[in-house]
Amino acid sequence: MMIRFAAPALTALALLAGPAQATDLSQLTDGERAAFRAEVRSYLMENPEVILEAVQLLEQRQADAEAKADLDMVQANAKAIFDDGYSWVGGNPEGDITLVEFMDYRCGYCRKAVPEIETLLERDGNIRFIVKEFPILGEASLISSRFAVATKQVAGDEAYGQVHDALLEVQGDVSDVVLRRLAEGLGLDAEAILAHMDSDEVTEVLAKTHDLAQTLRITGTPTFVLQDEMLRGYLPADQLEMIVAEKRAAD
Repeated sequence: MMIRFAAPALTALALLAGPAQATDLSQLTDGERAAFRAEVRSYLMENPEVILEAVQLLEQRQADAEAKADLDMVQANAKAIFDDGYSWVGGNPEGDITLVEFMDYRCGYCRKAVPEIETLLERDGNIRFIVKEFPILGEASLISSRFAVATKQVAGDEAYGQVHDALLEVQGDVSDVVLRRLAEGLGLDAEAILAHMDSDEVTEVLAKTHDLAQTLRITGTPTFVLQDEMLRGYLPADQLEMIVAEKRAAD
């Protein structure tokens, strides 16, 4: 398999080194083709590091192409990502850098990312943080996101922030009893929030975010959009800080 990756580059080098009339393999006789293959095999056996170099080059080109595709997708959907009018905005709303997280309350890595994001926001102080509700891990995830969005629509941004943090710590089933106790413990109107969970307004928010995630080819959580770059998966605070510094230096 790895030889198949390397062969095109080796073929090009070998042909360029040979006479002009030999640049088309289809014009070779069976004997010439067999000799050429033997020469390529001999070269690879003597220089196996070439295979690794070719694979690394291919992987780099693929990574560059994926990064370019992500950049184009972010630019094309900037309004929906950074200014949709309904997602919760925390951190410093006037910050010069925006970090967006597509998250699921039942996602272990989303929970693991919580202290990392808090550390980043506390240390920096100039980052705008947006949460996108993206429940993809089953019914409990969907119920949790419906409750969170309903809280924002019924009780406002501050209440949402409290509920968001609390839901990330809930263990076990997410039932009406659990949600009612959670809301009451925060001094919120539990009945009003529970009654609003299945509303069209909540459904619309989750549907729009789901559609956006599909457009951005997001299939897992957490997924971050940091300014113009997509970061797929959990990252510790120090790595996020390095990327933030790179973004500022590039401006």
